[in-house]
Amino acid sequence: MRKISNHGSLRVAKVAYPLGLCVGLFIYVAYIKWHRATATQAFFSITRAAPGTRWGQQAHSPQGTAADGHEVFYGIMFDAGSTGTRVHVFQFARPPRETPTLTHETFKALKPGLSAYADDVEKSAQGIQELLDVAKQDIPFDFWKATPLVLKATAGLRLLPGEKAQKLLQKVKEVFKASPFLVGDDCVSIMNGTDEGVSAWITVNFLTGSLKTPGGSSVGMLDLGGGSTQIAFLPRVEGTLQASPPGYLTALRMFNRTYKLYSYSYLGLGLMSARLAILGGVEGQPAKDGKELVSPCLSPSFKGEWEHAEVTYRVSGQKAVASLHELCAARVLEVLRNRVHRTEEVKHVDFYAFSYYYDLAAGVGLIDAEKGGSLVVGDFEIAAKYVCRTLETQPQSSPFACMDLTYVSLLLQEFGFPRSKVLKLTRKIDNVETSWALGAIFHYIDSLNRQKSPAS
Repeated sequence: MRKISNHGSLRVAKVAYPLGLCVGLFIYVAYIKWHRATATQAFFSITRAAPGTRWGQQAHSPQGTAADGHEVFYGIMFDAGSTGTRVHVFQFARPPRETPTLTHETFKALKPGLSAYADDVEKSAQGIQELLDVAKQDIPFDFWKATPLVLKATAGLRLLPGEKAQKLLQKVKEVFKASPFLVGDDCVSIMNGTDEGVSAWITVNFLTGSLKTPGGSSVGMLDLGGGSTQIAFLPRVEGTLQASPPGYLTALRMFNRTYKLYSYSYLGLGLMSARLAILGGVEGQPAKDGKELVSPCLSPSFKGEWEHAEVTYRVSGQKAVASLHELCAARVLEVLRNRVHRTEEVKHVDFYAFSYYYDLAAGVGLIDAEKGGSLVVGDFEIAAKYVCRTLETQPQSSPFACMDLTYVSLLLQEFGFPRSKVLKLTRKIDNVETSWALGAIFHYIDSLNRQKSPAS
């Protein structure tokens, strides 16, 4: 039997292999170009309003439409705070001719805050990537290129020297640009305090349903972070608008309605920054010659170390010549003097309070640690007096409790809240975190809509 040669088939294989490789490469390059060119277009096919429609009346995209006809879309907001970085992944559904509803939120936090990497920018990328991976796991692949990705930094970066803050933001932007999500040139920024308060106001009023009814009652918002504190509410009294100092009023357009809000952020009056001020320290600077910071708000027998913004301070109490609470209150009032604007109208507006307000109240049993609850402003003062009195003779595991509770009690009174004013303290409304992040992603999407359709 004659043996058949394989040379012919080998020659065909040698030609077919590189030809197939070239064809495959061409298809891949064409896909990448198409993917990039349509990313922004795909986003607007989900979120852009048709001319003459309300924000909630957008055209549907086949890939973003649920079986019940509700349009589905996502948003990712990074909250780069002074004590940690958090990612919020939001899923929305938009019923026909209605405002969107939030159907799901995924939340994860990492410590420390971005500002801790001010002198080693490269290390910040690992945590950002870890949080990005959370978003990738939570959002279906088909939605990635249409999902806006945003980071907004708050007081921690506002307190850093400008050059250091910008280097950190640039590193984050590099990580974002390498992600598969929709990333704009303004995807990373330092949020000014007013916008932080406005965004938190949007969040709480969206979750309580106040934004769905034009002209309906709204609620106010109090947020106490580590570096700054915010207050925001919708004034109904003309006198509030007239008496407000420059910079305290801001116009907000949301769901085709315009709101004129009283909103202000007090940089340096967040709980951790206030601690430092009460101790007599200077933000971002070690104590001169390593000097010990002595405070009337600490137990007379206390000596220890406290770290803030990557600086370690030696702190101690001082010999008490009067009650600890009286001495501490006098020192706190020195720090607050002429720094807070008081408004009469806050007495008549329902307020929600978040963050350290919640943590401090839960820590001393004023509210349920898991469920939150309501209290009156005077409860903080009662708790402060009790804790301070206890510290005089029995140093506790929380050496700053007397200082913190006294500070919060007097801060609220400086805002204009009477001791009898009821505040609602919560971490979640309808199982959604009550941070500014939800309101901020709404704002961002709304700005994208206006850029695409200026006339709408």
